[in-house]
Amino acid sequence: MTIENHSLANELPEFKERIHELKQENMHFLRLFNEYHDVDKDIHRIESGAENTSDDYLESLKKKRLSLKDELFSILNTEAA
Repeated sequence: MTIENHSLANELPEFKERIHELKQENMHFLRLFNEYHDVDKDIHRIESGAENTSDDYLESLKKKRLSLKDELFSILNTEAA
């Protein structure tokens, strides 16, 4: 099974530079970015078999990652306008 890279820069490549800028300028964005990264890292560990957990927990992490991505995307769109 191939594990996809869900880093924010990979998920939203058109915002790569803006992501970098907002991480330095916007503390709320930075906090959300770090939380997204931590959740993505946890998912990767589970999917790679380094950590065992229930399917329900993995699904909840994936939903959290998607929610964080949506919130970050919203900030990127607002800040880019």
